[in-house]
Amino acid sequence: MPEREIDEDAPIFAIAVAAELAGMHPQTLRQYDRLGLVVPARTQGGSRRYSTRHVEQLREVARLSSDGMSLPAIARIIELEDRVRELHHRVHDLEARVRAELENRPGARVFAAGATGSVVTLRQGRRVRRATDIVVWRPRLALEQSQDDPDAAESAGRADGKRTSRRRTDPGK
Repeated sequence: MPEREIDEDAPIFAIAVAAELAGMHPQTLRQYDRLGLVVPARTQGGSRRYSTRHVEQLREVARLSSDGMSLPAIARIIELEDRVRELHHRVHDLEARVRAELENRPGARVFAAGATGSVVTLRQGRRVRRATDIVVWRPRLALEQSQDDPDAAESAGRADGKRTSRRRTDPGK
């Protein structure tokens, strides 16, 4: 059976369970709620429900308090940690949006013609090796005329597609 991951922000623990998990008295949790230090979610009936993140915060508050830190300072630390967590989530979401935009926007993919004339998709940043073959195109009509009339072939080149070169030889030179 696959393991399910518990959402750390899901309010699932009643105050007695959260107090036991954090190693505190339930009255201490109520006091932290009144001070705004660790504020749990509420049910429709008004009961407090703590998440695993709240339990971790309660443990952190107990540790910092035992180190001699004041409750207002602890409240500020928790507030800043929550803000950092929120910003991390936002950055993650924005990175995912940018990644999706880059993959789906027009022009993100590059196409080229393959050796047989087929369309080939290229990865971004990859260059195509260009062919250096030179192909001479001649219209069919000119080829047919050159095969029928050898004099025309002589003026336009040879009928087999090769050029003839004529050099004058001047005995006086």
